[in-house]
Amino acid sequence: MLLKTLSVASLCSLFVLIFIGGYVSASGVGLTCPHWPLCPAGLVPTNEFIIEYFHRSVAATTALLVIVTMAFTLRSKSTPSGMKMSSMIASGAAIGQISLGAAVIVERLHATLVTTHLGLGLVMFSMTLITTMYAYKLPREDTKKRIRLPEPK
Repeated sequence: MLLKTLSVASLCSLFVLIFIGGYVSASGVGLTCPHWPLCPAGLVPTNEFIIEYFHRSVAATTALLVIVTMAFTLRSKSTPSGMKMSSMIASGAAIGQISLGAAVIVERLHATLVTTHLGLGLVMFSMTLITTMYAYKLPREDTKKRIRLPEPK
């Protein structure tokens, strides 16, 4: 049950993040906060940095959710290897996205980096979706507890 909740939370957060990232890119506010990881005002954003700051905050939360999902997936004995692999790829993509996001800012929105950032985001979404689909195929924990083998005679 926990893996289902974590994977769905990761997927929903990532879906929202892609929309926010699209807005940041299309509206041209990607460099309103020209420093990385924090804006010039520090942890508390001012009005001029709010959209980009919000994007970075949601990105950090999403990356944390994806990595925590991977940790629980790897610790679980009932998860298939495909689920473990997809969650590891998603976590690697999350770390790559953070690095690429920093490079996009430092390189002042270089088109190749922005495109790669989007592409890696789609890989991350795909792997998180696969992880979620696997989570819904797992047997329920309470079902496992109810199954009792007969006592040997």
